[in-house]
Amino acid sequence: MAGLAVNVDHVATVREARKIDIPDPVTAGAIVELAGADGVVVHLREDRRHIHDRDVRLLRETIKTKLILEMAATSEMIGIAIEIKPDLVTLVPEKHEELTTEGGLDLRLHEDMVSDAVQALQEGGIPVSIFVDPDPDQIKLAHRINADCVEIHTGIFCEAKTPKERSETFERIANSAKLAHKLKLGINAGHGLGYQSIKAFKGLSEIDEFSIGHSIIARAVLVGLDRAVRDMIALIKEL
Repeated sequence: MAGLAVNVDHVATVREARKIDIPDPVTAGAIVELAGADGVVVHLREDRRHIHDRDVRLLRETIKTKLILEMAATSEMIGIAIEIKPDLVTLVPEKHEELTTEGGLDLRLHEDMVSDAVQALQEGGIPVSIFVDPDPDQIKLAHRINADCVEIHTGIFCEAKTPKERSETFERIANSAKLAHKLKLGINAGHGLGYQSIKAFKGLSEIDEFSIGHSIIARAVLVGLDRAVRDMIALIKEL
């Protein structure tokens, strides 16, 4: 069965709407673990728009499963990661004007920079995943620069408007997962996944773990975080 890592960034987004100290993403991390998730994900952005350094440090001290740190491949973030030692770093593209990550890292354009970041993090004892679009060339480049894992961007499928587009984009994701498996990369998948779209992944056994945030936090507003996580785990068990 694939695992579930829950992104708690949007808990921090609610906190930052009032610039106070609640709700606390660190508390959310504990609830997520108690509900059965296999890991907790946070994205420490350069502008600190939601997750703060304090959140990452406290999560590192309290998380018992796995802490995944999403970050840009910058010298500042590499230094923070090496100091804090998350269980996995996922390198992602980052633009100040975006509401959320809009696509995978383009390794054709940034191969040297990302390769240097991968090497520095691995020398610091941290496994590295790269968030990539479902494109064979990107998967091959991730393998070439010695990444431990890829996280395949599923947003193109989740945002598809027609059955034909959904079929075509899912095929791209499936083919990318199979290629990554053949290259012996770890395989995560995430972005935009929800309680309906996750059902499409039934039978795609190459995926090791799903990274899901917004849909779980959105459901948690209505039914509670514990139940929202357990509901998603139940769906993943059926895959």
